[in-house]
Amino acid sequence: MAAKKSSTRKSGRRKYSKGASKSVKSAMRRRKKGTLRSGKGGRGGKVKSRKQAVAIGLSEARKKGAKVPRKKSSTRKKRSSRSKS
Repeated sequence: MAAKKSSTRKSGRRKYSKGASKSVKSAMRRRKKGTLRSGKGGRGGKVKSRKQAVAIGLSEARKKGAKVPRKKSSTRKKRSSRSKS
C-alpha cells in the first residue's frame, strides 16, 4: 500500500499565482541577459544574485496584484529605555 503524503496546505491551494511565477521567470531571464537592475526605477547596479532576481520578480508581482504571500517583516527586539541610576 502506498503511504499518503500529509501536507500542511489545503489540497488544491496555490501559494503563489501563475502570474507571480511568470514575473519571477521574466526577472530571471533579464538577470541572465544582464538587463535586470536593482533599486528604485532600476537606478541601482546590475543584479548578479539569483536570490535577488527572485525577490525582484516577486516584488513586481505584488505590485501587479498577483497572489504572493506577504514579505516576512523583520522582527527587532524591543529594548526598554530605562536610564541607569
